[in-house]
Amino acid sequence: MVDAKPFEVKGVTFGYDNDVNNYEKYFQELNYLGVNTIRTWGTGVNTKRMLDAAHSHGIKVMLGIWMRHGRAGMEADDSFDYSNDEAGKKVMYKDAIEIVKKFKDHPAILTWGVGNEVYLNTATDEEKIAYSKLLEKICSKIKEIDKNHPVTSVEAWTFGIDWWQKYVPSIDIYGINTYGKGADILPEELSKKRVTKPHVITEFGVRGEWEIEADRNGVKPEPTDKEKYDVIITGYNEWIKPKPNSLGVYIFQYASDNRHVAPWLLTHFKGMTRPQYWAIREAYTGKKPENNVPSIELFQLSKNDVKSGTWVAVNLDATDVEGEELTVNFYYNQRTGSRKRRDQLVPLNFRGNFSDGFEIQLPQVNGGIKVYAMVNDTFNNVGIATTSISVIDERAAKRKFLVPKAELPFYVYRDNKNLPYVLSAYMGDYKTVSVDLNNTSTVKSGETAIKIEFKGKNEWYGLGFVDPANDWGDILGGYDISGAETFSFWAKASYDNLNVEIGFGLIKEGDKPFYDSSKKLVELNLTDEWEEYTINTKRLDLTSIRSGFVIFTSGQGMSHNIYIDEIVFE
Repeated sequence: MVDAKPFEVKGVTFGYDNDVNNYEKYFQELNYLGVNTIRTWGTGVNTKRMLDAAHSHGIKVMLGIWMRHGRAGMEADDSFDYSNDEAGKKVMYKDAIEIVKKFKDHPAILTWGVGNEVYLNTATDEEKIAYSKLLEKICSKIKEIDKNHPVTSVEAWTFGIDWWQKYVPSIDIYGINTYGKGADILPEELSKKRVTKPHVITEFGVRGEWEIEADRNGVKPEPTDKEKYDVIITGYNEWIKPKPNSLGVYIFQYASDNRHVAPWLLTHFKGMTRPQYWAIREAYTGKKPENNVPSIELFQLSKNDVKSGTWVAVNLDATDVEGEELTVNFYYNQRTGSRKRRDQLVPLNFRGNFSDGFEIQLPQVNGGIKVYAMVNDTFNNVGIATTSISVIDERAAKRKFLVPKAELPFYVYRDNKNLPYVLSAYMGDYKTVSVDLNNTSTVKSGETAIKIEFKGKNEWYGLGFVDPANDWGDILGGYDISGAETFSFWAKASYDNLNVEIGFGLIKEGDKPFYDSSKKLVELNLTDEWEEYTINTKRLDLTSIRSGFVIFTSGQGMSHNIYIDEIVFE
């Protein structure tokens, strides 16, 4: 009930929380789609502004309260010990209650979404029980301090039901993430477990990769655009809306991306509209698409098991209801190697047209790849179809670390936007150091530069921008930057002749399982004027650079500031 009236959840998960400048556009669009509520997984610096924007457009929010995962999983490769980390649990409890106290009186709040798929990503029963007890402590306290909003917790499928029923009675609504036909049989499964509480489907869309068997090339075939559209219409109207104890659904996901998940599940790919977008509108408003996404009737490759670099013929047929002019692009993806490599969609060289046919050039990789045909109309819709092919490349087969290929120029830092590496490697007496990645007071170009402020005297310290964050060589990460001939950056200091070592690469071979394929540090004397410094990288092995920028120095008897800008491989 909202304002004493029944409220049917017609929701989407919201992936634009960081794009504050376009909130007005997004919430107007959600009104157009018939959405009345959004779901988030956590909170951040933009939460208040997001809630304000949602309320101004009459949209309610399931506000997420993030709970850490007990083992490396799909979300953040976290590994929290619920059985033994009492201090960490106290932090989570304190943070959760502070969030509720801060936002409980905001008129956009619909319900609290505490945790997401934690049971799925926690290994042992002992840890699950410990998490359950913390969850009950949080949920019961929320109910004590906020009488106006129900408490929801979210889990994949029914993995949390037994634990919730036994240990977490304070949950009001069970949040279930399920895809495809799972939504149809969910009420039956809940009935088997004698669940009487209401539920809401907190993620929904076409069946996921985890439900599909690989083809002969080791690639999991992606559902067609028609399947992606139809499952939302059928799912909402037949599997979700009429079912007992069902409060509605949050369709995954209203967002744009350029990675593997975007063609499969998102409303937009690189800002272009996908079938899921129009399906949400039809499901919630009954209105057909204002402009139809191009339909790809046929997409096949003429060969298999082909050497890299070969041009391969493509059989491609596509139509558009409105008869608009169509343009084509091709990409590929490999679901092996590091997380970022598995998610990366890479453009393919291609030639040809609809009349004469197309050809694609196979990339310098080894093994099965998923190939995408992307057909755009003039309305900014994009239809996408996929197939697979096995590529043979002996050199690539010998590559030790499978990490994403970087496009050159490759910026390690440029205006603190979309940074490929994270500043998480702090060494030496780092407590005397503060770093501002958004410094605007002293900038070489653009809007921001890195400011390193050292407040000690003679202590040494080191800083590293690394991938994955907070890792020292135990997890596969980094980027293949091969082809780059130089590594350059601009730097200055608060006084002349400040001695530093700067470069890239941090983990050497033999120290850890996953290391930098090259390490290169140069000794410099920085001045109080901006200067560009360049390192020749032509003969270096750049196939796996997991530490994109590293700096070491000491105070030399006094405090100092160092400014860095425009760090780039090219």
